Amino acid sequence: MSPTVLAITFGIVFLAELPDKTALASLMLGTRYRASYVFAGVAAAMALQVGLALVAGHLLALLPQRWVEGVTGVLFLAGAAMLLFHHGGDEEGHAAKEPSANKFWKVAGASFVVVAVAEFGDLTQIMTANLAAKYADPLAVGLGAWLALCSVAVIAIVGGQKLLKHVPMKVIIRVAAGAMLLMASFSIFKAVTG
Repeated sequence: MSPTVLAITFGIVFLAELPDKTALASLMLGTRYRASYVFAGVAAAMALQVGLALVAGHLLALLPQRWVEGVTGVLFLAGAAMLLFHHGGDEEGHAAKEPSANKFWKVAGASFVVVAVAEFGDLTQIMTANLAAKYADPLAVGLGAWLALCSVAVIAIVGGQKLLKHVPMKVIIRVAAGAMLLMASFSIFKAVTG
């Protein structure tokens, strides 16, 4: 395993993931639930996505881009609707919920599903596949990509916890929903126009 390939992969994937929708999803989950539970689900989802990129990355490039954009747009619309119309519980400023031990799987599972769906066919997944093909060192590329993705998730989750101390949950939800609506519009526009 080449430390140079690992470092190159980490740097490229880290920078590409910072402004990504997955960071936004991790931030939102981090404002609602215990950080360690969210991170467990996110890290597992990232491992799955990196594995898919390493094993079947070349197949992702064959997917019709219009379909990928259309599905992504619909998923963003659904995410925005869920944020705006969620009526489950107190939405004013509060500390992250402290789930009981039996809710670990529920929170980690939900985090896993949200991130796994958001990352499928994502730029960082495609980049990981390209880096694996270029360097022929799947262990270094895979580990570098996974560490980069998890690092961004930690920043987003912890940032979400800190953000609640200064900004009401209602404002965070509206801003996140607005961002998702913009991303949905962009994706659907790209799907329609080709």
